[in-house]
Amino acid sequence: MLFIQYALHHAWLIPLLPAVAFVLVGFFLRRLPAVAATVSLLLNGLSLVLALGVAGGVISRGISVEQPLLQKVSWLSLPGLSVDMGVYIDPISAMMLVVVTLVSFLVQMYSIGYMHGEEGFGRFFAYLSLFAASMLGLVLAVNFVQMFVFWELVGLCSYLLIGYYFHKISAREAAKKAFITTRIGDFGLLMGILFLQILFGTLDFQQLGLAVPTYVAQNGTVLLTGVALLIFLGPVGKSGQFPLHVWLPDAMEGPTPVSALIHAATMVVAGVYLVARSFFLFNLLPSVMDAVAWTGAFTAIFAASIAFTQRDIKRILAYSTVSQLGYMMLALGVGSLTASMFHLMTHAFFKALMFLAAGAVLHGLPNRNDIFEMGGLRHKMPVTFAAMTIGVLAISGIPPFAGFFSKDEILLAAFDVSLPLFTVALITSCMTSFYMARLLIVVFCGPEKSGNHPHEAPLSMRIPLFVLGALAVVGGYAGYAGHFGEWVRFGAASHAGIHWGIAGASTLLALAAFGIAWKIYGSGSRKPAEQLTWRFRNAYNLSFHKYYLDEWYQWFNESYLGEFARNMHWMERNIIDSVINGIAAVPLFMGDRLRKMQTGSLQRYGVVMFCAALLIAVSLLVLNPLLKGVWFGGAC
Repeated sequence: MLFIQYALHHAWLIPLLPAVAFVLVGFFLRRLPAVAATVSLLLNGLSLVLALGVAGGVISRGISVEQPLLQKVSWLSLPGLSVDMGVYIDPISAMMLVVVTLVSFLVQMYSIGYMHGEEGFGRFFAYLSLFAASMLGLVLAVNFVQMFVFWELVGLCSYLLIGYYFHKISAREAAKKAFITTRIGDFGLLMGILFLQILFGTLDFQQLGLAVPTYVAQNGTVLLTGVALLIFLGPVGKSGQFPLHVWLPDAMEGPTPVSALIHAATMVVAGVYLVARSFFLFNLLPSVMDAVAWTGAFTAIFAASIAFTQRDIKRILAYSTVSQLGYMMLALGVGSLTASMFHLMTHAFFKALMFLAAGAVLHGLPNRNDIFEMGGLRHKMPVTFAAMTIGVLAISGIPPFAGFFSKDEILLAAFDVSLPLFTVALITSCMTSFYMARLLIVVFCGPEKSGNHPHEAPLSMRIPLFVLGALAVVGGYAGYAGHFGEWVRFGAASHAGIHWGIAGASTLLALAAFGIAWKIYGSGSRKPAEQLTWRFRNAYNLSFHKYYLDEWYQWFNESYLGEFARNMHWMERNIIDSVINGIAAVPLFMGDRLRKMQTGSLQRYGVVMFCAALLIAVSLLVLNPLLKGVWFGGAC
């Protein structure tokens, strides 16, 4: 109990410890790889222990969404503007703290083996620690200002980690693409935050939660709908929702541990968490909720259709992440925060597991990302095969694996609200099972490819697989048996039970998709797949080329935005700069002329003064009679 009390009152240490690791490793220990990894792992491990203590405290003390534990200090106080910094602890943030710290810790442990011998080993661990600190600071934010600060830090860290192999052009371009694309959404988020400040005079989550319902009752929802849509642009960018999803698959250019961290527990779920934390706003705006739900539904099925045809093992997993994030947004849009958060948690377990298993494959088969260049790895890499199998079964929603329970929650929530949304979600679930089974069969089954000499990953890489594999098996049932819906919720508690009709139908469809995938790819021959590809070649090409969306963006940028930028550049150089420089030239010219009068010669100064006095005297003598004639009619 003393530890729980300490953890609750010192929750600010949870993001601080990884931040300290970043400073120590990044500035002092980066040239000592073993020491850097040890310090980073130790401090992140302490952060995990404190996060578990906070979660235990939330459960044991009955801390709820309605009655959070707050710790605030005044950061900025101005007339009409007061900004606090602090810690916001409730079941949602407690769950996120555990997920982020656990996955971050396991990824760092995994990285010791995966990144061994890499140039910049210490720098890599420094970036990982800063990434974790930024995400944890975002989770604990008490207001939109604090959240936005850490939101941008998360974006910066993603840029550094995606572009870790900066000597590769593809990595640099992917990092820039991620940074710029997410900035589009961040601009909308910033505008929405500013409008909230103007409307309510505060950005504090708790105060806004009390003020928004009153405002809606008095003024309606028109203005707040626009504000909420602006805020939603931030999650669209960060969480890879259509049409700003294009950066996320390219983020695979970073090292595989980075992919696991980004796709499982940090950057991409930040947008989902922001919508969940702002549920007091979104839940009162039906049109915004519809927009969130349909954006998520379309993203889910759109990304799944692309994953069908991809050959790069990490890109398949990346598009599955985009699809699963769509699932989470769909759940939020139909009003089930519980289902969304539940799936966020289980997804973190099985998606991190699959990415780390994919990393083990790439570690055993260097420079081979194409799944069709692999094959027969189940005998040479049994641990990795078992880990990937668990992950595939979990994401497909096969009982009793974790994804079964959270997917059932989402499907039921969609079924209760909208049959079209439910249909899209069910079809997407079936598609997910097919392309994940395709990956598993092609990589691990069939004949071994000649020239492949795979080997199992070292122990430091296998331990995280064991832990995540166990969580992917029991995590869903533990959440179900532990009444996750009564703990992590907004408003009334979620239903307590499995809808066996929906769950049974989705399971049967998943098994059917497995069977189809086995029939096409199970023999090890490429002929059935090639025949299908040729028969549906138009649809295949659209999917394989990601519906040419990247090419369309490139064409639009070059044809319109590029031309617009060139015109603005010409206007700036030739018009704006000319006007500004012209205005500045006048005082510069006069100053230059006046400067030449300052010679330091007393004789010259005397001559000038004499000439000036003589000129004044002559002027008075000449002008005085004339002025008298004008004013006095010539009278003297």
